[in-house]
Amino acid sequence: MGGYRELLGIALPLILSTSAWSIQHFVDRMFLTWYSTEAIAAAMPSGILNFMIMTLFIGTASYINTFVAQYFGAKQYKKIGPIVWQGSYIAIFGGIVHLLLIPFARPIFSFFNHAPEIQSLEVIYFQILCLGAFPAIASSAFSSFFSGRGRPWPLMWINFIATLTNIIFDYLLIFGHFGFPEMGIRGAAIATVMSACVSFTIYLIIIMRPEFCMKFCPSSSRKFDLHLLRRLIQFGLPNGVQFFLDIAGFTAFLMLMGQLGRDSLAATNIAFNINNLAFMPMIGFGIAVSVMVGQYLGEDKPVLAQKSVYSGFHITIIYMSLMAMLYLTNPNIFIKPFTAGSSGDEMEFIRKTVVVLLKFVALYSIFDTLNIIFAAAIKGAGDTRFVMWMISFLSVTVLIVPTYLALIIWKKSIFVGWAIITVYIISLGTIFFLRFLGGKWKNMRVIEKPIPGLPSTFVETPTPDV
Repeated sequence: MGGYRELLGIALPLILSTSAWSIQHFVDRMFLTWYSTEAIAAAMPSGILNFMIMTLFIGTASYINTFVAQYFGAKQYKKIGPIVWQGSYIAIFGGIVHLLLIPFARPIFSFFNHAPEIQSLEVIYFQILCLGAFPAIASSAFSSFFSGRGRPWPLMWINFIATLTNIIFDYLLIFGHFGFPEMGIRGAAIATVMSACVSFTIYLIIIMRPEFCMKFCPSSSRKFDLHLLRRLIQFGLPNGVQFFLDIAGFTAFLMLMGQLGRDSLAATNIAFNINNLAFMPMIGFGIAVSVMVGQYLGEDKPVLAQKSVYSGFHITIIYMSLMAMLYLTNPNIFIKPFTAGSSGDEMEFIRKTVVVLLKFVALYSIFDTLNIIFAAAIKGAGDTRFVMWMISFLSVTVLIVPTYLALIIWKKSIFVGWAIITVYIISLGTIFFLRFLGGKWKNMRVIEKPIPGLPSTFVETPTPDV
């Protein structure tokens, strides 16, 4: 128990699921690179800004995963449905916030002073993506119903369907094939929103099935539960803030990189998208580790929880080391899909720049393993506030301020900026590893302790045959 076989049983569909998401964004950016340099330069800053705002709600709602894992480990099955449905209320609020941001898109992007032709595309992309916030956040909450119980296969198939939807409509709407209008970056945004709506619809249909409701959802589970929502916010909001601040650091980095010009911004966007191909499968391992930690702590078995973390770390460090070697020895196999549909001296300059940037990616990828696995482990126990405060501190002091000074004040090159982000990721990985070694997480829980002595007919103490 807690070994490689059990971990891979949970992680494999999650890896395929997160890989599908990575492929979706990779193809999206690849098509936009083929369409125009301005489109790819605009897509990453506006897309990541939209995602940054959304992460505050996604991070809170997706922390339902830890509640479900600990309830499941503690065999408090009837509490799983109510906590999952509280995520839908977070999604409604998050969707409203994003709708209110739509009129402010133009002044937001004018503040960053990118080239006018890029600004106009950033505004279009951001505004359309805001329309898909509710289904994306709700899907994160509903997916926890499956991943938290260690049943991640439905997630894989749902993400595959959503990815296929996105890729098909990307191709049709960006370039205007088969009678569809040529919409460029607008078409890419519409395809992304359609993909989120498909995911949400499928999750809702599955969760509403009677066999799930009988076991996990009492009749009142869909009601607004202020006490339960407060508990979710108590532990989940720090996770959302941490997620938000982490992405905010990268967003600020991209916006500052945009001050160096279109080609530097495009090269940075391509390098980050290549990095996502390796990074997103690691997210799958992180979710699996978090689930196993939550389930074993729910069963009061911290030794097995620790074993599962090291099992995840051993596999991911081998994987990321192999990817790092490929970045160093054969970077063109990653770059070629982006340059295949483009030509000219400007694209050759971008290609050469990306080759150098992948050397930075190769170095920080090893430490990103520490970041993903050990942060996931301590968050799976409930140690979300530590992660939040460390991300807050390091994002400002190690990433944003040094990047601003180097690129804006001292006018340094793109490579200095990438050296700074490499130091930032190394710092994160090291600190979360040390926190895990401290062992405080072993005594943490996010769920309520069951009340002793209740009759087995009470909801809080389900009968053994459940």
